[in-house]
Amino acid sequence: MESSSASDLIVVHTFASQPEAEIAKSALQSAGIDAMIKADTAGGMRPHLAWSGGGFQVLVREEDVGEAKEVLEGWASA
Repeated sequence: MESSSASDLIVVHTFASQPEAEIAKSALQSAGIDAMIKADTAGGMRPHLAWSGGGFQVLVREEDVGEAKEVLEGWASA
């Protein structure tokens, strides 16, 4: 993701697992939307810890939220 402040990032969806979040991130990036995943997994050593911090959250820029939600809704229904 290019330079952006944390205040510009919005959670568009939260997933139960990292693979689901990675697939959603890829779908967004394929649509031309920069995205990132936020999760506390103790450096990948303890993925179950992510739920103490809210799961695997996919974040996009504030101006991309509407389009990102459309992409994810289309992806989930496919």
